[in-house]
Amino acid sequence: MGPTAAGKTALALALAQHFQTEIVSADSRQVFRELPIGTAQPSAEELQRIPHHFIADRSVEHPFSAADFSREARQRIADLAVRYSTLIVCGGSGMYLQALVEGLDAMPDVPPEVRGDIAHQYKKRGLSWLQDEVKIHDPEYFAVVDTQNPQRLMRALELVLGTGQRMSQLRAGKGDKLPYPVLKIGLDLPRPELYARIDARVDAMIEQGLEREARAVFPFRERNALQTVGYQEWFDFFDGTGTRMEVAAKIKQHTRQYAKRQLTWFRRDTGIKWFHPGEISAIIAWVERQFADGHISN
Repeated sequence: MGPTAAGKTALALALAQHFQTEIVSADSRQVFRELPIGTAQPSAEELQRIPHHFIADRSVEHPFSAADFSREARQRIADLAVRYSTLIVCGGSGMYLQALVEGLDAMPDVPPEVRGDIAHQYKKRGLSWLQDEVKIHDPEYFAVVDTQNPQRLMRALELVLGTGQRMSQLRAGKGDKLPYPVLKIGLDLPRPELYARIDARVDAMIEQGLEREARAVFPFRERNALQTVGYQEWFDFFDGTGTRMEVAAKIKQHTRQYAKRQLTWFRRDTGIKWFHPGEISAIIAWVERQFADGHISN
């Protein structure tokens, strides 16, 4: 796990090749087939080299939540565990990883009138109003949520206004844990290096045709899958706001902000062992020591 552009895919491939196993993706956007460029899905060569799961296997037209992922991924892992003693889970979506490993508490029902009023206010006042409201009512969740995603912000506001419970409190609860031992590896690197990687990745995505990809899914812009960095900025441009150069700058800025929120989320987990992404040999050696010392069965 780790922030976007930190090198998670390369590490997952190296680990999967070393341990002769497969990769379960825990990325909330790579699961959608229409978004290969903007979500930095593994290449065709990488997918052929190591089998991956939950990569480009459904459409943005169909909702896919953390709870959906937890349920489906746990079943997939159980199926794979018959053939493999070790599996690799790779992703930067903190809520998906938490749902998989720790389970999720059931969310309370929200009165329909509360949900409707918040949706009306959002359409009337815009994203900045929604961001301000969540920051006031649930600042802890606001510090880690994707603040460019109105669906998640509305859900958090619905909970606190409709039930009196904060999303941050509900996320702290524990459901049924994954019934397998888990080693958690986090990737981090100095901010200038991370931000340079982010900028280079965005430039590469634009060269590969990110604008064309965004235009193709523009008719589905209201879907939850597209309430994310890399697409919303293009949608604004298609509506007549800004220039292509400004779109690129905004995507880089919003991606850097997202990476900071990812790290804020992961830093709370004291069970993560942190490495620089260039330390692949050291990471493999560390995992081997955990096996040898009996911390996890291989």
